[in-house]
This record gives sequence, structure tokens and C-alpha cells, in this order.
Amino acid sequence: MTVKLDISKLKKDGKKLYPTLLYGVTTILNRHEEFRTALDKNGQVGVFSEMLPCYTIFHKETETFSSIWTEFTADYTEFLQNYQKDIDAYGERKGMFAKPNPPENTFPVSMIPWTSFEGFNLNLKKGYDYLLPIFTFGKYYEDGGKYYIPLSIQVHHAVCDGFHVCRFLDELQDLLNK
Repeated sequence: MTVKLDISKLKKDGKKLYPTLLYGVTTILNRHEEFRTALDKNGQVGVFSEMLPCYTIFHKETETFSSIWTEFTADYTEFLQNYQKDIDAYGERKGMFAKPNPPENTFPVSMIPWTSFEGFNLNLKKGYDYLLPIFTFGKYYEDGGKYYIPLSIQVHHAVCDGFHVCRFLDELQDLLNK
């Protein structure tokens, strides 16, 4: 599902967009079991008590991406500090995982800041067994004096329905409006 989120309040308040969106998505995701459900190495269903964002960063000089994960805390300011420490420590490292040893309780978030979109789809090899959600943001844009950003959410229907996604989106929009 792809939607547009109103980020006018974030822009007005001058908040850093990517880490604030990471905080918002992780906050809401951690409220709901269906977004924390995964299969373990033995194929058994389980629920993580907490999830951490594993997000992409772009290396302009090589036009490649790396992933970094950040410890989550419900305190917004503390999360931003954790994010900035990770960016400072690992932001220049190349390779799939710039910050090594991502824990099992991470979920993927990426951003395509070069274009806005109305639909986005990922095809995962062996994706049938991947139960965690995947979030992809696009380029924000202004329309009628408000700012919007596209968000694509890919979920596994075995653990999550449209109801759950819509509730997630309503809660995320409420958080972004505060």
C-alpha cells in the first residue's frame, strides 16, 4: 500500500526529516504485535518485544547504499542522538551493512528522495517467509501550502491486514501532527 503523509508540521518545526520519520515509524510499529511478528531460523512464528529500524544511507560518490541500524528509545531527543551517533560512526562506511551485526529484531526502512511515487513494490527472493513490514519513503513535495511524502508499506498478509495498516497509518499521521 502506498499513501501520502502530511509532514507540514515537521517542515514548519524544522525537524530533521529522515530521523523523525524513522522515529515515528518505529514508535507506531512497536505498539502493535502484527508488525513485530517474524519467523525464526527454524520456521517458528514469534513476536519480538521491540523492533529497531535498519535504514539505508546513500553514498553519493559511489552511488551505492549501505544499511545502518539504530537502538530505539521512546524518547525522541535520545533517539535522535542515537541516530546521529550512528551516522557519525558508520555513515561513510561502504558495504551492505555499514554498522555491523544487525540484530534479528530490525525492520527495513529506506528512502528514495529523488522522486515522489504513487505506487512501489519490492519482490523478495524467498519473500513468502518474510513477515516483517518494509517501509519505503519517497521525495516530499508541496501541494496547496502543505507538504506531503509518499510512504509505501509492504506487509505479509499472513500477519497483517488492511485494517492493521490503516490503523498504523492513522497513528503515524497523528504522531507526525504533534
